[in-house]
Formats: sequence, C-alpha cells, structure tokens
Amino acid sequence: MKPLFTEKQKFTQWWLWVLMIGFGLIPIIGIYKQLIIGEEFGSKPMSNVGLILFSVFIYLLIAFFYFLQLKTKITSEEISFTFFPLASNNVKWEDISETKIVNYGFVGGWGIRFWTPYGTVYNTKGKIGLAIEMKNGSKFLIGTQKESELKNVLKEITSLNEA
Repeated sequence: MKPLFTEKQKFTQWWLWVLMIGFGLIPIIGIYKQLIIGEEFGSKPMSNVGLILFSVFIYLLIAFFYFLQLKTKITSEEISFTFFPLASNNVKWEDISETKIVNYGFVGGWGIRFWTPYGTVYNTKGKIGLAIEMKNGSKFLIGTQKESELKNVLKEITSLNEA
C-alpha cells in the first residue's frame, strides 16, 4: 500500500553532539597520555584494560545515538513506526479508537518515555506528536516534526473512513 505520510527523524540537536564529542575526547586524551606517553591519566588512573574498555563503551554509546532513528509511515490501512533498534509497532486503523495531534510538552526527555499521560512516547526532539488510543485502551504517541502534513493526512484518512 502506498504511504500517505512518511517521516524519518534522528537526534540532530547540536548541543547533544557537542556533549558526545566532548565525552569522546576523554578516552582519546586518556589513551594518549597513559598508553602512548606513559604518564598516568588523572590522580587515580584506570588500568590500561579499564581505559580501553571505557573507550569502547563511550564510542559504542556515540554510535548507538548516531544510528537511532524514528521512522513513521501511515497508509490507508495502518500506522507503523520503527524506533531503530529499540521498538516498532504496526496498528491497523480498525484497532484505533482515536488519533489526535497534541503538544505533549516535555515528558522528561527524548527517546522512549514510559508512563506518561499519552502512554509510551517515542520521540527524538520537539513537543508535537500523534497521540494514538487503541480500542483495547492502550495508548502511545509518536513524535513528529511535520505537524501540518500529518494533520492533512489524518483529515484524508478520516474522510476515507467516513465514506
């Protein structure tokens, strides 16, 4: 089925990447000082193995954020999203009781937020999202950066379902 709406979002906040690059510099400095020059890095240095493991952890964390991506697709039959590599869901329109675009504010951060008034929130930035309530009572919200396009698609879907 041809998508009526698609959106791909990533963590592109400049301050987040400045922080991560800053954290990424710490192991480089530590490895340079401790393993190449031979000086201790700090007043209570890690072992060489500990420093290497710490470096691997930091760079895996940075890579994780680099590859995190929220993809949303809406067709006349379903809403699907993938928050790669953490979560995905496909819901048929007949299983949905209500959809609405809301300003959900700041729900404690970005990423996946549990136990909010909107159920589980999946977002990468901003505060606008598609709130979905299922006929079984469960709820979730998908963040969006394309509010007006999403509003138009929901109107189109609503008119298709009423016809």
